[in-house]
Amino acid sequence: MKVTVLAVATSRHKGTPKSVVKEVILREDHGIEGDAHAGAWHRQVSLLASERIEEARQKGFEVSFGDFAENIATVGIDWKGVSIGSRFLVGESAVLEITQIGKECHGKCAVYYRNGDCIMPREGVFARVIRAGRVRQGDNLLPLEELASR
Repeated sequence: MKVTVLAVATSRHKGTPKSVVKEVILREDHGIEGDAHAGAWHRQVSLLASERIEEARQKGFEVSFGDFAENIATVGIDWKGVSIGSRFLVGESAVLEITQIGKECHGKCAVYYRNGDCIMPREGVFARVIRAGRVRQGDNLLPLEELASR
């Protein structure tokens, strides 16, 4: 399986679109430096398949990377098919562990009002940082099970 990071994004406030940046620094058991979702909890980093963003575009939404408040947009994986507890090497050294698939929204956020829909509750996955590192566009995500079998 080849999974690639297409974009990384951050925001200072929860419930808002994120801005695409060149790279992010993941801190162990904290999340992305400077991101609103960082902290000692299970949803430190959010991931979304770029294929789902493209589907939203095809439905007429004017969206780009970060518009659904995802930290990492990927290509090559259906995140809804990944098991809780799966671990991924991201870039050269960062390790993420999947902690949640989808989420419950308690109200309509800025992302919903801007786009008319938010696909994160249905399509997004969330992770915690197991090992620190830098992540940037073009990096690979490798399931740790795949690395162990090499």
